[in-house]
Amino acid sequence: MRIAVTYNNGEIFQHFGHSEEFKVYEVQDGKVVASEVIGSEGQGHGALAALLDGKGIDVLICGGIGGGAQAALAERGIELCAGAAGDADAAVEAYLAGELVNTGVNCDHHGEGHTCGDYDEEGYCGGGCGSADEGGCASSGCGGGCGGCHAKPSFEGKNVGKRVKAHYRGTFNDGTVFDSSYDRGEPLEFVCGAGQMILGFDKAVANMEVGEIVDVHLMPNEAYGESDPDAIFTVKIAELPGAEELSAGEEAYLQDMYGRPIPVRIVAKDDENITFDANHEMAGKELNFRIELVEAE
Repeated sequence: MRIAVTYNNGEIFQHFGHSEEFKVYEVQDGKVVASEVIGSEGQGHGALAALLDGKGIDVLICGGIGGGAQAALAERGIELCAGAAGDADAAVEAYLAGELVNTGVNCDHHGEGHTCGDYDEEGYCGGGCGSADEGGCASSGCGGGCGGCHAKPSFEGKNVGKRVKAHYRGTFNDGTVFDSSYDRGEPLEFVCGAGQMILGFDKAVANMEVGEIVDVHLMPNEAYGESDPDAIFTVKIAELPGAEELSAGEEAYLQDMYGRPIPVRIVAKDDENITFDANHEMAGKELNFRIELVEAE
């Protein structure tokens, strides 16, 4: 196994898209046997994902990362552990011990029209907040949360642990299509059971045959969860730099106490206060997927 960590002077660098160095660890029998620091050779999630793939990387450990990067990594079968901070060597040891938790990323949003001055193309905000556009994806990084990135899956199946490719079309109960890999012209690649997908989607693929097509109906607990009223909160505009530029209905990113990006929606704003909703936009919704397994290896 080869693990890469976004790297800067011994610490985990927090902006994947701007990482100038990676520390690469060679792992055998669950232990690090060698390591080296390599240059990024370019910026942007596509270039960096291609670089890591070319270096034979199996796992990426990083801090802040956005949806475009997550998708680029998933396409290459690279497992993601996002939201890590602190000493790079310690993070790798925690991963190998099964103690590192992947916070997930919201792949619906890519930074655009930002206002905070430290907000990259991956949707990672280094301070304050910024607006964003919207899209869709079936991966757990889209706010479904994926729990421990090195934990055993809660289900079994012949495809668990395999790198698979699947086409899918997602619809609401009224038949509205919210996402489709067919429209993009290429299947989604991920490791089945690794927590890269929402639970119901992952479980459906676990026992499929290559070429098989299945239709699944997912309740919220196997999709993006129920809506949490505690995730809706109001703050003073004067206390949040950049908030004065935002409007109700826009998307934004805030930071938690560790500097990790939190995707939110602005649901209300007046002269003094702004109200955010940190629930995923599909929280509480029943979803339908038509899934076609293209490849499993």
